Amino acid sequence: MGDKQATSPKDRFLTVYGRKPVLEVLGDPALDIDKVIVADTAHGPAVDDIRRAARARAVPVRSASAHRVKVLAGNGKQDQGVLADVVAPRMRPLSDALKGTPPSPLIVLDGITTPANVGMILRSATAAGVAGVVVPRRGVAALDPLVVKASAGVAFRAPVLRCASAGEAAESLTEAGYTVYALGARPGATATTLFDVPLPSRVAFVLGGETHGVSEAVANLAAGWVSIPMPGDVESLNVSAAAAVVCFELVRRSRCLSSALGHDQLAP
Repeated sequence: MGDKQATSPKDRFLTVYGRKPVLEVLGDPALDIDKVIVADTAHGPAVDDIRRAARARAVPVRSASAHRVKVLAGNGKQDQGVLADVVAPRMRPLSDALKGTPPSPLIVLDGITTPANVGMILRSATAAGVAGVVVPRRGVAALDPLVVKASAGVAFRAPVLRCASAGEAAESLTEAGYTVYALGARPGATATTLFDVPLPSRVAFVLGGETHGVSEAVANLAAGWVSIPMPGDVESLNVSAAAAVVCFELVRRSRCLSSALGHDQLAP
Protein backbone atom coordinates (compact mmCIF):
# COMPACT_ATOMS: atom_id res chain seq x y z
CA MET A 1 0.00 0.00 0.00
CA GLY A 2 1.40 3.30 -1.06
CA ASP A 3 1.05 5.20 2.23
CA LYS A 4 2.28 2.44 4.53
CA GLN A 5 5.19 4.54 5.79
CA ALA A 6 3.19 7.77 6.06
CA THR A 7 3.11 9.46 9.44
CA SER A 8 0.87 12.17 10.79
CA PRO A 9 0.75 14.63 13.70
CA LYS A 10 -2.34 12.65 14.71
CA ASP A 11 0.06 9.81 15.59
CA ARG A 12 1.31 11.91 18.53
CA PHE A 13 -1.54 14.08 19.74
CA LEU A 14 -5.19 13.98 20.63
CA THR A 15 -6.75 17.19 19.39
CA VAL A 16 -9.35 18.66 21.72
CA TYR A 17 -11.57 21.44 20.39
CA GLY A 18 -14.21 23.70 21.88
CA ARG A 19 -13.72 26.34 24.56
CA LYS A 20 -14.82 24.33 27.60
CA PRO A 21 -12.90 21.13 26.66
CA VAL A 22 -9.73 23.12 25.94
CA LEU A 23 -9.99 24.96 29.25
CA GLU A 24 -10.53 21.61 31.02
CA VAL A 25 -7.40 19.99 29.59
CA LEU A 26 -5.37 23.10 30.41
CA GLY A 27 -6.60 22.76 33.98
CA ASP A 28 -5.47 19.13 34.28
CA PRO A 29 -1.84 19.07 35.47
CA ALA A 30 -1.55 15.39 34.51
CA LEU A 31 -1.85 16.25 30.82
CA ASP A 32 0.99 17.53 28.66
CA ILE A 33 -0.33 20.16 26.24
CA ASP A 34 1.82 20.70 23.16
CA LYS A 35 0.07 23.85 21.95
CA VAL A 36 -3.18 25.77 21.78
CA ILE A 37 -4.41 27.26 18.52
CA VAL A 38 -6.92 30.11 18.55
CA ALA A 39 -8.75 31.45 15.52
CA ASP A 40 -8.02 35.10 14.83
CA THR A 41 -11.78 35.69 14.93
CA ALA A 42 -12.24 34.12 18.38
CA HIS A 43 -12.76 36.61 21.22
CA GLY A 44 -14.54 36.87 24.54
CA PRO A 45 -14.12 35.97 28.22
CA ALA A 46 -13.73 32.22 27.56
CA VAL A 47 -10.94 32.82 25.06
CA ASP A 48 -9.25 35.18 27.51
CA ASP A 49 -9.45 32.44 30.18
CA ILE A 50 -7.85 29.96 27.78
CA ARG A 51 -5.01 32.33 26.99
CA ARG A 52 -4.39 32.93 30.71
CA ALA A 53 -4.47 29.23 31.53
CA ALA A 54 -2.05 28.47 28.69
CA ARG A 55 0.28 31.25 29.80
CA ALA A 56 0.25 29.93 33.37
CA ARG A 57 1.42 26.54 32.11
CA ALA A 58 3.85 27.94 29.52
CA VAL A 59 1.85 26.35 26.71
CA PRO A 60 2.40 28.06 23.35
CA VAL A 61 -0.67 29.78 21.91
CA ARG A 62 -0.73 30.16 18.15
CA SER A 63 -3.08 32.15 15.97
CA ALA A 64 -4.64 30.82 12.79
CA SER A 65 -7.51 31.59 10.48
CA ALA A 66 -10.93 30.28 11.45
CA HIS A 67 -10.84 28.01 8.43
CA ARG A 68 -7.49 26.57 9.47
CA VAL A 69 -8.78 25.83 12.97
CA LYS A 70 -11.77 23.99 11.47
CA VAL A 71 -9.47 21.91 9.27
CA LEU A 72 -7.14 21.05 12.17
CA ALA A 73 -10.04 20.21 14.47
CA GLY A 74 -11.69 18.08 11.80
CA ASN A 75 -15.04 19.47 12.93
CA GLY A 76 -16.67 22.38 11.18
CA LYS A 77 -19.43 23.08 13.73
CA GLN A 78 -18.12 22.62 17.26
CA ASP A 79 -14.54 23.87 17.35
CA GLN A 80 -15.63 27.33 18.61
CA GLY A 81 -12.42 28.77 17.20
CA VAL A 82 -10.03 27.03 19.57
CA LEU A 83 -8.22 23.72 19.89
CA ALA A 84 -5.44 22.11 21.90
CA ASP A 85 -3.04 19.34 20.94
CA VAL A 86 -2.67 17.04 23.95
CA VAL A 87 0.35 14.76 24.00
CA ALA A 88 -0.73 11.11 24.16
CA PRO A 89 2.33 9.42 25.70
CA ARG A 90 1.39 5.88 24.65
CA MET A 91 0.29 6.78 21.13
CA ARG A 92 2.64 5.89 18.28
CA PRO A 93 2.57 4.68 14.68
CA LEU A 94 1.95 0.96 14.25
CA SER A 95 5.03 0.80 12.02
CA ASP A 96 7.20 2.04 14.89
CA ALA A 97 5.69 -0.47 17.32
CA LEU A 98 6.53 -3.33 14.98
CA LYS A 99 10.21 -2.34 14.77
CA GLY A 100 10.95 -3.27 18.37
CA THR A 101 9.53 -6.07 20.48
CA PRO A 102 6.13 -6.54 18.83
CA PRO A 103 3.29 -5.72 21.26
CA SER A 104 0.69 -8.44 21.79
CA PRO A 105 -2.20 -8.96 22.09
CA LEU A 106 -3.68 -6.23 19.91
CA ILE A 107 -7.18 -5.02 19.09
CA VAL A 108 -7.71 -3.59 15.59
CA LEU A 109 -10.63 -1.28 14.82
CA ASP A 110 -12.13 -1.65 11.35
CA GLY A 111 -14.90 0.71 10.27
CA ILE A 112 -16.11 1.64 13.78
CA THR A 113 -17.54 5.09 13.21
CA THR A 114 -19.44 5.81 16.43
CA PRO A 115 -17.22 7.88 18.77
CA ALA A 116 -18.86 6.43 21.89
CA ASN A 117 -17.93 2.91 20.81
CA VAL A 118 -14.33 3.87 20.08
CA GLY A 119 -14.03 5.59 23.46
CA MET A 120 -15.48 2.66 25.37
CA ILE A 121 -13.23 0.20 23.54
CA LEU A 122 -10.18 2.28 24.47
CA ARG A 123 -11.32 2.28 28.08
CA SER A 124 -11.87 -1.49 28.21
CA ALA A 125 -8.62 -2.30 26.41
CA THR A 126 -6.59 -0.02 28.69
CA ALA A 127 -8.25 -1.47 31.80
CA ALA A 128 -7.47 -4.99 30.60
CA GLY A 129 -3.83 -4.17 29.88
CA VAL A 130 -4.09 -4.93 26.16
CA ALA A 131 -0.75 -4.08 24.53
CA GLY A 132 -2.24 -1.89 21.83
CA VAL A 133 -5.39 -0.74 20.06
CA VAL A 134 -4.88 -0.07 16.36
CA VAL A 135 -6.97 2.98 15.44
CA PRO A 136 -6.66 3.74 11.71
CA ARG A 137 -6.88 7.32 10.52
CA ARG A 138 -9.37 6.33 7.80
CA GLY A 139 -12.65 4.53 8.31
CA VAL A 140 -12.78 4.91 12.10
CA ALA A 141 -14.20 7.75 14.22
CA ALA A 142 -11.65 10.50 14.80
CA LEU A 143 -10.04 10.62 18.23
CA ASP A 144 -11.90 13.75 19.27
CA PRO A 145 -13.58 15.09 22.44
CA LEU A 146 -16.54 12.72 21.96
CA VAL A 147 -14.17 9.73 22.07
CA VAL A 148 -12.33 11.21 25.06
CA LYS A 149 -15.62 11.72 26.90
CA ALA A 150 -16.82 8.17 26.19
CA SER A 151 -13.52 6.81 27.47
CA ALA A 152 -13.83 8.92 30.66
CA GLY A 153 -10.48 10.50 29.82
CA VAL A 154 -8.65 7.19 29.41
CA ALA A 155 -8.12 7.90 25.71
CA PHE A 156 -5.30 10.30 26.60
CA ARG A 157 -3.22 7.43 28.02
CA ALA A 158 -4.51 4.49 26.01
CA PRO A 159 -1.97 2.38 24.06
CA VAL A 160 -3.10 3.65 20.67
CA LEU A 161 -1.30 2.53 17.50
CA ARG A 162 -1.98 4.58 14.36
CA CYS A 163 -1.90 3.64 10.69
CA ALA A 164 -3.70 4.69 7.53
CA SER A 165 -6.32 1.94 7.31
CA ALA A 166 -7.44 -1.35 8.82
CA GLY A 167 -6.34 -3.10 5.64
CA GLU A 168 -2.84 -1.70 6.06
CA ALA A 169 -2.83 -2.84 9.68
CA ALA A 170 -3.87 -6.40 8.80
CA GLU A 171 -1.24 -6.59 6.08
CA SER A 172 1.53 -5.22 8.30
CA LEU A 173 0.61 -7.46 11.20
CA THR A 174 0.48 -10.55 9.00
CA GLU A 175 3.91 -9.72 7.58
CA ALA A 176 5.21 -9.28 11.14
CA GLY A 177 4.14 -12.80 12.09
CA TYR A 178 0.88 -12.06 13.87
CA THR A 179 -2.11 -14.36 13.74
CA VAL A 180 -4.98 -12.05 12.85
CA TYR A 181 -8.48 -13.12 13.84
CA ALA A 182 -11.70 -11.48 12.62
CA LEU A 183 -14.35 -11.22 15.31
CA GLY A 184 -17.83 -12.17 14.19
CA ALA A 185 -19.39 -14.59 11.77
CA ARG A 186 -19.17 -14.93 8.02
CA PRO A 187 -21.62 -16.87 5.85
CA GLY A 188 -20.00 -20.15 4.82
CA ALA A 189 -17.07 -19.73 7.20
CA THR A 190 -16.49 -21.74 10.36
CA ALA A 191 -15.85 -19.66 13.46
CA THR A 192 -13.96 -20.85 16.53
CA THR A 193 -15.32 -19.58 19.82
CA LEU A 194 -13.35 -16.93 21.66
CA PHE A 195 -12.96 -19.28 24.62
CA ASP A 196 -11.39 -22.04 22.51
CA VAL A 197 -9.29 -20.17 19.94
CA PRO A 198 -5.51 -20.71 20.18
CA LEU A 199 -3.57 -17.63 21.31
CA PRO A 200 -0.10 -17.52 19.77
CA SER A 201 2.53 -15.13 21.13
CA ARG A 202 1.62 -12.56 18.47
CA VAL A 203 -2.11 -12.20 18.04
CA ALA A 204 -4.56 -9.51 16.95
CA PHE A 205 -8.36 -9.41 16.99
CA VAL A 206 -10.16 -7.26 14.43
CA LEU A 207 -13.43 -5.66 15.50
CA GLY A 208 -15.65 -4.66 12.61
CA GLY A 209 -18.00 -1.73 12.14
CA GLU A 210 -21.41 -1.39 13.70
CA THR A 211 -23.29 -2.06 10.45
CA HIS A 212 -21.09 -4.06 8.09
CA GLY A 213 -18.70 -5.87 10.40
CA VAL A 214 -15.15 -6.71 9.41
CA SER A 215 -14.33 -5.39 5.94
CA GLU A 216 -13.73 -7.77 3.06
CA ALA A 217 -10.14 -6.59 2.61
CA VAL A 218 -9.30 -7.39 6.23
CA ALA A 219 -11.31 -10.62 6.30
CA ASN A 220 -9.30 -11.94 3.36
CA LEU A 221 -6.10 -11.53 5.40
CA ALA A 222 -7.46 -13.03 8.61
CA ALA A 223 -6.30 -16.46 9.75
CA GLY A 224 -9.82 -17.28 10.88
CA TRP A 225 -13.07 -16.11 12.40
CA VAL A 226 -13.77 -15.97 16.11
CA SER A 227 -17.23 -15.80 17.67
CA ILE A 228 -18.52 -15.02 21.15
CA PRO A 229 -20.83 -17.81 22.35
CA MET A 230 -24.29 -16.42 23.09
CA PRO A 231 -26.67 -19.11 24.37
CA GLY A 232 -29.35 -16.50 24.93
CA ASP A 233 -31.76 -15.32 22.25
CA VAL A 234 -29.63 -12.37 21.06
CA GLU A 235 -28.17 -12.10 17.59
CA SER A 236 -25.16 -9.92 18.37
CA LEU A 237 -23.53 -7.58 20.87
CA ASN A 238 -22.71 -3.91 20.51
CA VAL A 239 -19.12 -3.71 19.29
CA SER A 240 -17.90 -2.04 22.47
CA ALA A 241 -19.49 -4.80 24.57
CA ALA A 242 -17.91 -7.43 22.32
CA ALA A 243 -14.55 -5.71 22.70
CA ALA A 244 -14.85 -5.83 26.50
CA VAL A 245 -15.55 -9.59 26.34
CA VAL A 246 -12.48 -10.12 24.16
CA CYS A 247 -10.23 -7.96 26.33
CA PHE A 248 -11.13 -9.66 29.58
CA GLU A 249 -10.98 -13.15 28.07
CA LEU A 250 -7.39 -12.24 27.21
CA VAL A 251 -6.87 -11.24 30.85
CA ARG A 252 -8.33 -14.58 31.99
CA ARG A 253 -6.13 -16.56 29.61
CA SER A 254 -3.05 -14.65 30.70
CA ARG A 255 -3.78 -15.30 34.37
CA CYS A 256 -4.39 -18.99 33.74
CA LEU A 257 -1.11 -19.26 31.82
CA SER A 258 0.82 -17.47 34.55
CA SER A 259 -0.71 -19.74 37.17
CA ALA A 260 0.13 -22.86 35.14
CA LEU A 261 3.71 -21.76 34.64
CA GLY A 262 4.06 -21.04 38.33
CA HIS A 263 2.77 -24.50 39.22
CA ASP A 264 5.13 -26.09 36.72
CA GLN A 265 8.06 -24.27 38.25
CA LEU A 266 7.10 -25.46 41.72
CA ALA A 267 6.45 -29.06 40.70
CA PRO A 268 9.03 -31.62 41.86
